[in-house]
Amino acid sequence: MAALTAVGAFLRVPLPHVPLTLQTSFVYLSGILLGPKYGIFSQVIYLTTGLIGFPIFAEGGGLHYVLKPSFGYLVGFIFAAWTAGILTNRHRSSFNHVIAALLSLFAVYLPGIIWLYLAMNYFIGQETTWLTTLKLGLSPLPKDLILVPLNVYIGLKIRQRLERSFYG
Repeated sequence: MAALTAVGAFLRVPLPHVPLTLQTSFVYLSGILLGPKYGIFSQVIYLTTGLIGFPIFAEGGGLHYVLKPSFGYLVGFIFAAWTAGILTNRHRSSFNHVIAALLSLFAVYLPGIIWLYLAMNYFIGQETTWLTTLKLGLSPLPKDLILVPLNVYIGLKIRQRLERSFYG
């Protein structure tokens, strides 16, 4: 799943500071398909691989990436995978998956927006307000909300097939 998260980084529309990618879809799927523990592990692998220098983030890789405005979203992937995994581990209804998908987005966006504000004001030196940060930081949200039903459908279908394969 770490590899799919990396692929999602390259399926993107470049925007200033926060590009539109398909990563949140793969992060959600990592949580529901691998569970909370291995979902987190897959995202830690993704984050670590990018930080040691492999160019798998939307704008490259390397330790300097922690200073980029979008780094908080990457940290949020870890929380999002856990959220999706923990909320769908026992309760597998479509409704529960929708709630898990929405809360996993919150888990990405919260650290993402906080880090965006800090990076803009302290690392980049481009002074900005919280309101401006929210407008910029939430710009990918409509795309992510549109993808929630598709992500839930795909996740449930894959999970059903995996369960049939393993448990007959």
